[in-house]
Amino acid sequence: MKNKPFEMCMLYDFYGELLTEKQKELFDLYYNDDLSLAEISEHMGITRQGVRDGIMRAEHALRSTEEKLKLVAKYGQTQANLEKLADIVWEMRGINNVRYHDPKIAELCDQAFQIARQLSE
Repeated sequence: MKNKPFEMCMLYDFYGELLTEKQKELFDLYYNDDLSLAEISEHMGITRQGVRDGIMRAEHALRSTEEKLKLVAKYGQTQANLEKLADIVWEMRGINNVRYHDPKIAELCDQAFQIARQLSE
């Protein structure tokens, strides 16, 4: 992924419960509250280096888990495939409207399109 904060937040959404409570707190303050290492250090009463090390360990744990399970990658691919499926169904409905005018095909296309949209939410 190109955007590190987005990547980290996606990984956290999938695997955050695997982190220690301290790692979760550091991660939350750094990525979600957008605090600096110095601000987190002051807030938590630990050194700036300790904050950095804790965040780095959390990032490593999240990335390592993704390397093994690949759930975030699979999720992204599933979302892309659902978008393609919705586009195909929409195109099929258009062809039906121009050539066949079959209400059953139109109904099935509408149902398939709605299902694809619901799954991508």
